[in-house]
Amino acid sequence: MGIASQLALFLTWRDIKVRYKQTALGMSWAVLQPFMTMIVFSIFFGYLGKIPSDGIPYPIFIYAALLPWQLFANSLTASGNSLVINQQLITKVYFPRLLIPMSAILVGLVDFCIALVVFLGLMAYYNIYPTVAILTLPFLILLAIITALAVGLWLTALNVQYRDVQYTIPFLTQFWLFATPIAYPSSLVPEQWRALYALNPMVGVVEGFRWALLGNGGSLDSSIFISFLVTGILLVGGLFYFKRMERTFADVV
Repeated sequence: MGIASQLALFLTWRDIKVRYKQTALGMSWAVLQPFMTMIVFSIFFGYLGKIPSDGIPYPIFIYAALLPWQLFANSLTASGNSLVINQQLITKVYFPRLLIPMSAILVGLVDFCIALVVFLGLMAYYNIYPTVAILTLPFLILLAIITALAVGLWLTALNVQYRDVQYTIPFLTQFWLFATPIAYPSSLVPEQWRALYALNPMVGVVEGFRWALLGNGGSLDSSIFISFLVTGILLVGGLFYFKRMERTFADVV
């Protein structure tokens, strides 16, 4: 294992310990956050709003979307603030700065794995069992992580120079939540707007998770390929911008 890999693992383990240090419920928060959100959405959007869920029980419909969303949102917030949080480390020691947002994103995988186990139990409760489509889940998890990294690279580099970004990130994730088919299916979006709607890379990720875990629909639609393309463009641009600004981080932060 190289030095860079060891450092990335060290930073990830450090962030995991800091995240749950002196918390009464510890890693239970990984379950409580999506579970309570599922309950609230089920009451207001499912029971009161009567929003359709493609024939799937609404709690399952919501939870399947919250799994990738929580992974994405938590990873985006952590990576977007990672350089500012680690400013003392940046100013004292030189190492590849890219490891900081990458390690911040890996922390979210721990919460995701815990929440996924709970979801599988919830599926069994509703007598819903995964099909062979679940084999595509690792690819979809990777796509959600790369999407968070792609956007996070832009935000964390900007955050070093403009501290307003740290206040923008919560607003951005909240707006992005409702621009993603979590509380509603993509089928509610008019046909003529779906290609534009799919430019949100999380549309393909969320719909892909529902397909992989619940087997609804025959196959993945074009939104997953659009998500892959948009994420690729954001990642290449983010890496270029991050590398361009990296040499000034220690002076500005």
